[in-house]
Amino acid sequence: MRGPHNIWRLVRTGATLERTGAMRVLLDAFEAPAPLRVAARVLGWPFKWLGLEGDPSLPPAVRALQALGPAYIKFGQILSTRPDVVGDEMAQELRVLQDKLPPFSISVAKKAIEEELETPVDTLFSDFSEPVAAASIAQVHKAVLADTGETVAVKVLRPEIEKAFRKDIDAFYLAASSIEFLSPSSRRLRPTEVISHFEGVVLGELDLRLEAASASEFHANTTEDAGFQLPQVKWPYSGRGVMTLGWAEGVPLGDNDALDAAGHDREQLSERVLQLFLNHALRDGFFHADMHQGNLKVAANGDIIAYDFGIMGHIDEYTRRVYAEILYGFIRRDYKRVAEVHFEAGYVPADRDVDEFARALRAVGEPIFGMDATRISMGKLLAYLFEVTERFGMETRTELILLQRTMVVVEGVARSLDPNMNIWKVAQPVVEQYIKQSIGPKAALNDLAKTVRVLARFGPRLPTLVEAALIRQGDANEAPARKPRRERLMWLVAGVVLGGLISAAVVVFG
Repeated sequence: MRGPHNIWRLVRTGATLERTGAMRVLLDAFEAPAPLRVAARVLGWPFKWLGLEGDPSLPPAVRALQALGPAYIKFGQILSTRPDVVGDEMAQELRVLQDKLPPFSISVAKKAIEEELETPVDTLFSDFSEPVAAASIAQVHKAVLADTGETVAVKVLRPEIEKAFRKDIDAFYLAASSIEFLSPSSRRLRPTEVISHFEGVVLGELDLRLEAASASEFHANTTEDAGFQLPQVKWPYSGRGVMTLGWAEGVPLGDNDALDAAGHDREQLSERVLQLFLNHALRDGFFHADMHQGNLKVAANGDIIAYDFGIMGHIDEYTRRVYAEILYGFIRRDYKRVAEVHFEAGYVPADRDVDEFARALRAVGEPIFGMDATRISMGKLLAYLFEVTERFGMETRTELILLQRTMVVVEGVARSLDPNMNIWKVAQPVVEQYIKQSIGPKAALNDLAKTVRVLARFGPRLPTLVEAALIRQGDANEAPARKPRRERLMWLVAGVVLGGLISAAVVVFG
């Protein structure tokens, strides 16, 4: 339940960061300025004794986030993919949050499975292991199906996980509301809406039936993708709190030493993971939105294997075209076009100057090109982008939050494999291919075909619908000497269709 009582949760968060030593470590990782460091110590030190102790054997940041709960662990998982932001050492420490958290007992897991599937575990599986991975939401057991002998992965939700997440999210709502109240300028970023979006994503992850459906759809979309595999859903062994997939055998994508020992080309893997994500986002509009190293493996044949489909992203076709044009503009260094796309999509208020915005974008984009990727500070780049968006009154696009966040995560994964990867060079062929297919003459013809299909479905009813509309406008009272209404309506419909065909011809051949 939201309310002032959540102040306690926020106070305890700061106190826990101070008590575990994570406050100093995180401020160092983000290169926080001196005034912020002083303020953090002054506000955190008096309440230090209220903080959670956590596991003293863990590094400070991991210790604090793990003690604070699942929502904070999710935050740590994102940071673990960004060594360019928090440093290699911190990123390596935070990776234990991806799939190496303390598990719950196997007896609790078996009881949950039996309650969900209404069948004894020993009847379903001829072998059922101790937990092989444990994350913030659920843990995974390796098992063998009794009927077929196939090795599978059985995912089981943590007990009381939904209650724990709601407690954290309620505190986040209070923090967002407080920020909006104390800093009116922050409202353009819609912090409350951002938290609401995060809540919807996370709560969807707590129903494993939805995850199974997402896995099935994702598999259908990507069967032809070279160098990419997905485990298949075992529907008879899945439910709300339990999901069973085929077993994914391979080397963890985050273990560079093991990848090298197995003879895999990390530079090639780096490029492929980024291009796969862009293909799924642009081509399909349906993408894996939690692509950190803990959810990716490399098969013996070099294929990338993705699993854990609790968070999937979806973007409509119009948004995909806008996103592709923005990326393509940056790749071509056409900042004027990037600025125009922002204005056309309504991302920037119409009363702002498009040329001035283009110059601001140039200041963001130009340092990227022709520079060694290891010299680019993504943290400073994001900070400058924030200044630009504030200056031009851009608001947070909640429909793009998951896409933007995943892009950051995937870039981090790719650069952990190859620190010298040029993100724009790798993205260019994928974006160009999408542009050719979705923007231009071919796309116009496809759009027209879709329009004609819709009209065809309503064809038999269209004259009646138009007639009813004209009657409401008083057409029924016109002089009877005019042509019969139905004949006029048929000409009207024909005119609409003919006009559409002429418009399409102008676009294609004009």
